[in-house]
Amino acid sequence: MTESKTMSVRGAALWSMGAQYVAFAVNFISSVLISRFFLGPEEVGLFSIALAAAMLVSILQDFGITRYLAGEAELNDHKIRACFSVSLIVALIVGLVILAMAWPVARFYDDMRLFPLLAVIAGSYCLVPLGIVPTALLQRAMNFRALFVVNVGAALTMAAVALGMAAAGWSAMSLAFATVASQGVRAVLGQWLCGHRMVLKPTLAGIGPILSFGGGMSALYVSGAIGTRTPDLIVGRLIGVAATGLYSRASSLAAQLVTLLTGAVGAVFYPAFARMRDRGEDLAPPYLRVVAGYSATVWPAMIFLAAAALPIVLMLYGEKWAAVAPLLAWIAISEIAFTALPLHMEIPILLGRMRLLLALNILDTIASIGTLMLGALWGLEWAAMSRVAYSLIWLGIYAGLMHRLIGFRWSAMVLIWAKSLALSIAATAPLLLVYAYLAGPETITPLALLASIATGALCWLAALFVVRHPARHELIGLMATAWSTLRPAPAA
Repeated sequence: MTESKTMSVRGAALWSMGAQYVAFAVNFISSVLISRFFLGPEEVGLFSIALAAAMLVSILQDFGITRYLAGEAELNDHKIRACFSVSLIVALIVGLVILAMAWPVARFYDDMRLFPLLAVIAGSYCLVPLGIVPTALLQRAMNFRALFVVNVGAALTMAAVALGMAAAGWSAMSLAFATVASQGVRAVLGQWLCGHRMVLKPTLAGIGPILSFGGGMSALYVSGAIGTRTPDLIVGRLIGVAATGLYSRASSLAAQLVTLLTGAVGAVFYPAFARMRDRGEDLAPPYLRVVAGYSATVWPAMIFLAAAALPIVLMLYGEKWAAVAPLLAWIAISEIAFTALPLHMEIPILLGRMRLLLALNILDTIASIGTLMLGALWGLEWAAMSRVAYSLIWLGIYAGLMHRLIGFRWSAMVLIWAKSLALSIAATAPLLLVYAYLAGPETITPLALLASIATGALCWLAALFVVRHPARHELIGLMATAWSTLRPAPAA
């Protein structure tokens, strides 16, 4: 535990990034194998609808406990036990609600295959509270080395169960049972590594502050879930189940890449900014560094993904998934705006602006649903295009809030964005040159695509120093931290 307490933000970020990269690779490879050899768009769409319906309720599962434990200034054993007890109660309610939804959802979509899917998914959430408190304690302690074991173990379990059951002919049910197995492993590993003996006897004493904080967080969760989890439901209802499979595959591919690049460090930033808040430090300089890191990595990746959508889809999933490509291009472009202002939820929560955040989140949700429904009326590609319009509205909603809370200068922010755009152009230029002079998106070979990716990465690295992007300092710092972490200790 001593090492985790003294672990630097960069060191924690390296372990968190390592877990994210390994988990991404495992999930990505398993999803490609399942989509290419075992399940078609309709089967994937069926599971996507069931999962989206369940997550409208299960988003309450955490009940803000992770952020409460990570940000609480004075934490003791009694508060930890109270958090665990609240988590158990919420888990039971969530599981029962999802089970009760199974029949109505199946009737609404006129597909009874959804009933057993939702029943199994409901069971998986009964295991969630056994992992929430341990992983939150590890995050609070900045012990991301232990979290590496938890996250990678859960990912490997999910992939193994999903592939094994899909190969055995379990269709979409293989994905549902994989979620159960993953949550079970996450709970076991979390309990083992957190170093805190969990008391399984529930208690109602001292849960008032947790319920108050969790109530506000749950309102945010519900509002956010309606906006982020309903696209599959809307597409499935207005266009069809197979269309949902295509849309889900496009959105999940883009989201996986964004998570690969940012999800790991996002978990590190919340406790790090909580410590800076408690010390009364100016948040503007570190926040601008976060913006620089996000935009310098996500923007080039998303613009490249949009340009390479068709060859990537054909190479990974085959011809039967070709319709995913135009959807993927539009969704990837929308991620540029979504990552322009990172930590838009975390910072307001840390600074006590939860009510204002909730009001803006409701506007955000209305914009998400409204633009998607309007686009879906015109067809599947228009539904994907609507994400670009929504992302610009999203940026307008949160820009003022983040400026007021952080106090950064807009000139500094715009300069970072401009330099990140330059990096994006440099990273995508080799692929566009291949399209112009060698082969188009339909005929480019996998070898040429991989060469374009490698060349684009080198161009991105060169541009990072040519335009003097602020993220270059973080890159150098991470490399130095990685070297000091991996090099053998000197002999005594």
